[in-house]
Amino acid sequence: MTQGRVRPPAEVLALTVHGPAGALDLVVPAGAAVTDVAREYAEQAGLSAIPLLYSRAGDLLLASSSLTDLGVDTGDILVAAAGVHRGAVGVARPGPDAVRPSVGAVAVLWCTIAAAVAVLAGWCAAHASSGDRDVATALLAATSLLGLVPAGRHAVPRALAAPCFLGAAAFARVWDPAPERLPVVVGVTAVAVAVGAAVVRAVSGRAEAHLRVVVVAGTVVFVVTGAVTVMGWSPRVAWAALLVGALLAARFVPTVAVEVPDQYLVDFERLAVTAWSARDLGPRRRVRSIVPIGAVREVADRGGRLVAAATTSILVVAVVVAPLLLWTAPLPVDRVGARLEVGLVGAGLLLAGRSYRHPAARLQLRLAGLACWAALAAHAVPRLSSGQLLTVSLVSIGLGVVVVVVAIATGRGWRSAWWSRRAEVAEALCGSAALAVVLVAAGVFRQLWEMTS
Repeated sequence: MTQGRVRPPAEVLALTVHGPAGALDLVVPAGAAVTDVAREYAEQAGLSAIPLLYSRAGDLLLASSSLTDLGVDTGDILVAAAGVHRGAVGVARPGPDAVRPSVGAVAVLWCTIAAAVAVLAGWCAAHASSGDRDVATALLAATSLLGLVPAGRHAVPRALAAPCFLGAAAFARVWDPAPERLPVVVGVTAVAVAVGAAVVRAVSGRAEAHLRVVVVAGTVVFVVTGAVTVMGWSPRVAWAALLVGALLAARFVPTVAVEVPDQYLVDFERLAVTAWSARDLGPRRRVRSIVPIGAVREVADRGGRLVAAATTSILVVAVVVAPLLLWTAPLPVDRVGARLEVGLVGAGLLLAGRSYRHPAARLQLRLAGLACWAALAAHAVPRLSSGQLLTVSLVSIGLGVVVVVVAIATGRGWRSAWWSRRAEVAEALCGSAALAVVLVAAGVFRQLWEMTS
């Protein structure tokens, strides 16, 4: 095109106009006047008066000037304002539906304490006499029915705590201290929790996302422990598989937790060509591509609930399974594999927590990693000699110094891609090594060694 030549009328411009009624995407001729664009915005947005148009820098666009003369091009953003109220343009205020009643922290704390007390009651009932065990089991099972009551302000935390009472009752009923029967005890307890969560979810209709995760996690634990029991394998196989599964779940849960409906997905090809975006543009007659703000909030909230519930399940699995894996590895080769497995899974969970933006999920993953390391320390320290204990102490002090240096570096703003890449590599190495050590921790390596020696 030669300089000073007017564009052909066939050419169009795709613009985004922000105004009192929200953001509106318009396709207008390149030679259209500013007043034509303002009139079109007022018509589609349902305004009673034609607004003034400003550039993104805040300069007023003359009504008689054409878009070509003003240098407006495809993809530019214009601002529509009435009179001189330029500061209030495009400010979106949440409607009354945006404010949602939230569950109080005190209610969540009390229900969490109640669930912990239920677990403690199940443990005590399992070691009590036969008559006391029957009474405690009946009380725990009856208490789990409170989660079926859908009324009340605290129905959601109560529904989440109810399956713990049913699981505690099942644990007290099937408890057996024999190591070879522990998979059955854990599997029955897990399936009881899953059944309780399914019943509460079906009857009360509360906390659907959380209870779905509980059902899935309990079913997976029951399937793994049941398969190990039916096949006659060592209990270490179940504990090693569940521990590695917890590590893998921490890695892949965020990819499956957020489910965006197909009708809300952005057409990237059209987005690249016409610079249109998917936004909630408010009430108007002609609608192209709209993603309601409420739908975005719903998808984000549901994903957050799923991630938080999944990390809670990971924490429970890590706390229960890590000591069992260490305790059921009596021989030296199996003991080395179990220690490596627990240490690598703990490191992987700690590193996986860094990639979570959900505060509760991040905290629970870090607690799961620390629980693995605490179980490893409680198992390994009493068996170390004085020289080995000194070496471990020095290494721990050195690692503490490194952690302090890294904390100071990140606090000074060194949060570049350098740290992220190395944490990603370390997490991948921990996951790969944990998968490789499963064969040693489960006793498969020792059995093959004995068969070939």
